Amino acid sequence: MFPRDFYEILHIIGIAMLFVAIGGVSVHAANGGTRASSGTRKIVGTVHGVGAFLILLGGFGMLARMGFQHGSNFPGWLWAKIIIWALLSAIVLLPYRKAALARPFIVVLPLLAGVAVYMALYKPI
Repeated sequence: MFPRDFYEILHIIGIAMLFVAIGGVSVHAANGGTRASSGTRKIVGTVHGVGAFLILLGGFGMLARMGFQHGSNFPGWLWAKIIIWALLSAIVLLPYRKAALARPFIVVLPLLAGVAVYMALYKPI
């Protein structure tokens, strides 16, 4: 096993990768680009997928280092983070399907990140 700091770094790298990919897709779609016209589709998809995986790996690695036992119930703050992670993992192509959502994504994504950080730091629920 690696130390908690290692998993935290993986988690943060994954977050950066996920946001770069979703932000890139959102900006491209907001400027009228389509999925077919994207010259970086494969690299963006790869960055998004690896980022989502690193978030999951780093997050559960940190949980193991914090003493969470397999089979124990997750607290509310953790469920909130898992839901945010699942949303961010699933919505990468939504700006191409509904171009009107591309611009709001650019504002909503940092807000979702803020909620996730708040949940991790303060564990309110």
